[in-house]
Amino acid sequence: MTGTGIITGEDGKDRCFWHGNLPEYLRYHDHEWGRPVINDIRLFEKICLEGFQSGLSWLTILRKRENFRAAFAGFDFDKVAEFGEDDIARCLADAGIIRHRGKIVSTINNARRAIELRAEFGSLARYFWGYEPTAEERPAFVDYPTIAANPTTPASVRISKDLKKRGWTFVGPTTVYAFMQAMGLVNDHIEGCYCRSEVEAMRNALVRP
Repeated sequence: MTGTGIITGEDGKDRCFWHGNLPEYLRYHDHEWGRPVINDIRLFEKICLEGFQSGLSWLTILRKRENFRAAFAGFDFDKVAEFGEDDIARCLADAGIIRHRGKIVSTINNARRAIELRAEFGSLARYFWGYEPTAEERPAFVDYPTIAANPTTPASVRISKDLKKRGWTFVGPTTVYAFMQAMGLVNDHIEGCYCRSEVEAMRNALVRP
């Protein structure tokens, strides 16, 4: 890795450093991370999985993602909101996911809060994209030291505070910023990463909800 946070893959392409050229992480970096998402179920899934990731590596969660989807009804929050004690017990017995009672209960709670948010804003997408940072709030380019030193932003702090007021849990500003990066509300592919221009083109073409 260079001091800029860029590494060159076996295919000769320059990328952000954090995937470490691990195959599943590489696919995630190239095809998902930072590409804008306006699908409510995917947004809900991601913010829940970021909550599960707290204290762990994202690679751990990524490797278990299909198990999480099976355990939580594909993260259809209308269905998850109906989960009860039997479902909590089922999830706690599921070795394929992170068996943390607080995070499991949080996912069910947040599903109920997501329904309320949708009722107020029309969609989760409209709510979250309403916090997209303006050009004035974002640097002209993203470099490795900037990302490493700033795991939160003013926008992620605002979202976190508002979600907590609405009763959401496991949505601290660092968790929310990781969600924003992954869902394309910001483009934090490092300057020099080949994905950066692709993601920016997708963001420019996106019709905001």
